[in-house]
Amino acid sequence: MKRVGDVVRVAQGLAVARCPDRDHPDIGRAVLTDDLEDAGRVVDVFGPVERPYVAVTPDDDVRLATLVGKPLYAR
Repeated sequence: MKRVGDVVRVAQGLAVARCPDRDHPDIGRAVLTDDLEDAGRVVDVFGPVERPYVAVTPDDDVRLATLVGKPLYAR
């Protein structure tokens, strides 16, 4: 597993995570919480090339507010 980054905010029904470096997961990739629970899928990559942001659409049973400040990992 590779660390995607920490969730910095929730906006328009998406979790937004900041990548620690320029390496980011591909769109459509599944992401997990640090408890190895499914969190959702990457739907967009945007922002600066050196440290982009990743937008994640949550799975149905995930409460977005609980993800803020927590790390996400790519499967």
